[in-house]
Order: sequence, then C-alpha cells, then structure tokens
Amino acid sequence: MHTSTDVFAKVHGHERSELLAAAREADILPYFHVLTSPAMPVVEMEGARRIMLGSNNYLGLTGDERVMQGAEEALHKYGTGLTGSRLLNGTIPLHLELEAEIARWMNTEDAIVFTTGHQANIGTLGTLLAPGDTVIADSGDHASILDGCLLSRAKLRPFRHNRLEKLEKMLDRAQGDGGGVLVVVDGVFSMEGDIAPLREICDLCERYGARLMVDEAHGAGVLGARGAGTAELLGVEDRVDLRMGTFSKSLASCGGFVAGPHDVIEYLRLYSRAFLFTASAVPAALGAALAALRVLNSPEGPSLLAQVLENAKRLRDGLHELGFAVVSPQSLPADIASDIPGVSLDGANRSIVTPIVPLLVGDDWKAALLWKALYDGGVFVNTALHPAVPPGGALLRTSVMATHDEATIAEALDVFARVKREFEAEHGPLPSAH
Repeated sequence: MHTSTDVFAKVHGHERSELLAAAREADILPYFHVLTSPAMPVVEMEGARRIMLGSNNYLGLTGDERVMQGAEEALHKYGTGLTGSRLLNGTIPLHLELEAEIARWMNTEDAIVFTTGHQANIGTLGTLLAPGDTVIADSGDHASILDGCLLSRAKLRPFRHNRLEKLEKMLDRAQGDGGGVLVVVDGVFSMEGDIAPLREICDLCERYGARLMVDEAHGAGVLGARGAGTAELLGVEDRVDLRMGTFSKSLASCGGFVAGPHDVIEYLRLYSRAFLFTASAVPAALGAALAALRVLNSPEGPSLLAQVLENAKRLRDGLHELGFAVVSPQSLPADIASDIPGVSLDGANRSIVTPIVPLLVGDDWKAALLWKALYDGGVFVNTALHPAVPPGGALLRTSVMATHDEATIAEALDVFARVKREFEAEHGPLPSAH
C-alpha cells in the first residue's frame, strides 16, 4: 500500500487557482493573449487592432529590414537549427562575430553568448559562486538572478530595493561569512523602470572588497551615448566586473550574453553547465541579433536611442497629466553630459525616463479590471500582480518603442483618459499622481 504523497497533489487547489478561475469567469485574465502579427507599435491581437505598450522591443528593430535580412541570411546559410551545444558541433562564425562585437560595444575584454538570457544569469551565477561564497542581491532583481543564486548554493543576502544603507549592512555582514562576495543588481529594473545607483554601489563594493555584476537586460540598447547600458550612462564601466544583457529587448531577437575579463569569460566557456549542456541558439536568432547590434552601432544608433527615450518621456508625462500614479523622472548626477540621448535638463538638474513606465494601481482585482478596459479600448499593457510585486503594489507596466509615432502615443493617451473616467465612475478612484 502506497502512503507517500502524490507529487502532483500541489497542482490541485493551489493558491492561485481560485483567483485564476474567477478572472477567467469574469473575462479579465491579463495573461496568455495571442498575438497574430509582428511585434510592432500597433499589432493585431485576438482579431483586433491594439496599440502595443507591453513590449520590450525598445528600438523597434524586430521589423527592420536589415535585421530581418540578417535572420534570413543566417537561416539560409546555416539551416533552421544547429542541433548541438557550443562545445561540440554548435559553434558557427556568427557566434564569434557576435561575441567580438559585444565585447567592443561593452568595452570589455571578452563576451560569451548564451542561448537565452535566463541561461546567461543562471549559467554565470551558478558557475562563479559556490557554497561558502556570499551573493548580495537587490530584492527587485530579475527572477533569473534569484534562480542563479539558488542554484549556486552560495549564501544569499538580499537587500531592499535600491536602498544603499541596506546594501552596506549586507556587505558588512558578509565580511564574516568567509568565501568570496558578489553583488548583483539590475541596471534598469524590469518592473519599476528605475535605475540602480551604480556609482554608489561601486563605491561600496570597492570599500568591502566585493565583485559587482550588473544585469543590463533593460539598459543595454537603451541608455548611454552608445547604448551600452546603465554602467556606460553613469560612467562606471571600468568599475563593474561583469555585465549581462539579452537579445530579446533592443536587439530584436532571443538569447543572452555576459561581458567581462577574458579569464572569467573563458572559465564560463569551460565550466558553465547552462552553456555546455544546452543546444546552441538557432542561426536566425544569431543573425538577427548581430544585425540589430550593427544598426545600433551605426550612425543611426543615437537617433534611435534618443527617440525611444523621448517617447518614454512623452508617455510618462501624458499619463501624469491624466492623474495616474506613474514614476517620476530619474535624477542623474550633475556631471552626466547633457548631449547623451534622453538626458533632460531642468536648470542644473539632469533626469531621464526609461522606456518602462509603470502605473500604480494597488489592488490586484482593480489592476485586472483596468487592464481589461484598456485592452477592450485598443491598448495592450502588461499587468504585474503579487507575488511579482509586493502585496498591494499591483501595477500596469507600460513600455514604448523608438518606432511609436506621436500620433499613436496620443491615441493611446486618449484611451487612457476615457478608460480612467469610466473606471473611476464605476469602481472608485485610482491612486493619483503625486
């Protein structure tokens, strides 16, 4: 007679099942909707035209002819897949070109390309950290960072989001842990859209002898004069030990990379299980990423960077004027050059708005209802509910592309205005702008 618990028991009556059933019953489930057109500023989704304000396609390059040609040429030259790992039969010249160009772009000695961004984080953290080491992570870090920390079995010391005094407390405690210490933070946080204070974080890491890794998934291809990310924008590239990025945002493809010192990157090539024991990326993805990086590094790059950040400011300011609770522009150090794309000047003060513009709603159910009203009105946004955000912190995550034109953003803001009026008449006030 079997007395053990069925491992599948947890799938029945789990904590989200009742909420999921209710959301489906009310037709307000904000997830798994089917896109039936390319990921452009305006898309077709489930039979209707909708303005896309829920994509990470920051430079709008998924529809660029040069990027599509890069994918097509790679497809025809190397086929649909490489059917093996990089270690064995899965390395092609596109990998080597891409890694060399990423290293030049990131201003590092070397770079390694992973099949996905998630693998880049778990494959780096799970390899460089070991039991006995300590990893200190921002509570707002991407899930793949947490997964890599857990995989490593290093001692994890999280600190409250962007709170430098909490980071210092963790660094101080780590002095007694023994082993090495690595701090890992997002450059731009994927839900909040805010920027890590990397200068101060570098100061603390240097004071306590810790290494620093920055996840630039939402910063690379967005921030800085050449779009190399938060570390470039804040002038600390030479003080950050490792920089991770993805191809699935500004580089219009799928995959990930880590850039840093040659000896560290070579170690990952030899020891990272997420690199060694997974199939190489499909050639079309490599061809697209390489072509997108070359567009970014061309004379056209600065105008694309400026446009996406200008669009972000336009959307953020418009939502603020409508009374929505949105993020304030991010303050920057006074010595940041004013001619860097996206940097706004207000007297001596400098600020920037990243392409991620979250709109605070608070209540999970209200967030789902508001999402549905916007969706029915022809605007698609992302919904973040607990546990992706703290309890009572539900938000709608909006994001823009360089290829959104003024008319499309204005049309979206008109929808937001109408939906807000109708929503508040029925459900009560939403959190308001400060």
